[in-house]
Parts: sequence; C-alpha cells; structure tokens
Amino acid sequence: MKTDSDMHILSYKKLFLVFAALLMLTGATVGISYIDLGRLNVWVALLIASSKASLVTLFFMHLKYESRVITLSFISTIIFLGIMISFTFWDVAFR
Repeated sequence: MKTDSDMHILSYKKLFLVFAALLMLTGATVGISYIDLGRLNVWVALLIASSKASLVTLFFMHLKYESRVITLSFISTIIFLGIMISFTFWDVAFR
C-alpha cells in the first residue's frame, strides 16, 4: 500500500507549464496543417502527436515517477506500435 510519502504531487507551476506546452504543440499542429510539406506532412504530424502523448503520459499519468518495469513495458509497447505503423506505411507505399 502506498503511503503519503510515495505520492507524487506535482506543483501547479509544473502542471501549467506542461499544459502550456500542450497548447503550443496543438497550435503547431494546426499551423503545420496549412503548410504543404509533401511527404513529410504525416511524419511531422506524428512527431508532434508523439510529443504531446509523451507529455501527457509522463506528467498527467505520472509515468515519470513509476518503476522501471512499467516504464519498460510502456516503451516496448510504443516500439511495437511504431513497427505496426511502419508496416502500414510500407503497405500503402508499395501498392
């Protein structure tokens, strides 16, 4: 059972900074959508979305303060997801 000393309470300042970063990344997503980058559109969108997802999982879901086993499990899941997405891109590219 977790005690009060095991809890990770984030300050309002840190939460606001993460929130501000998420808002800026959302603005970047909207801004980039108006720019034609050719084949890079999808990659830039995925990079921004991955950055936002990382911020949410690290700070709002407290993954930053979890044990290495849970972090390793999450990272291996992300790697597996990346492999599956790359297979989809590969399939679409060679049709």
